[in-house]
Amino acid sequence: MPFFLMRCLHHPGRDADRDRLRPAHRDWVASGGEGLASVLIGSTLLDETGASAGNFGILEAASAAEARRFAEGDPFARGGVVRAVEITPLPDSFQQDRIGRRMSPPVT
Repeated sequence: MPFFLMRCLHHPGRDADRDRLRPAHRDWVASGGEGLASVLIGSTLLDETGASAGNFGILEAASAAEARRFAEGDPFARGGVVRAVEITPLPDSFQQDRIGRRMSPPVT
């Protein structure tokens, strides 16, 4: 199954919304978007001042469309925090075994 880099860029000034939605976001990641994708690793993205500017993830998904469905279904996206989603395919040579424990179960 292919791997993708997901970047979700956030609207500025939405810290309160992001904080409110964080528990649901973490549940979404832990479930792989209810099985849409497997999240190998992810975290917050910061701007040059150290403020939160978005989030990223390395996803395993059946297709780029499924990876996008995962990103767009995230509570941050549904709650209006995300202003743009970027999905970039990773090469077949991507070494997923170099990443430790996944953040969500493998896609079956």
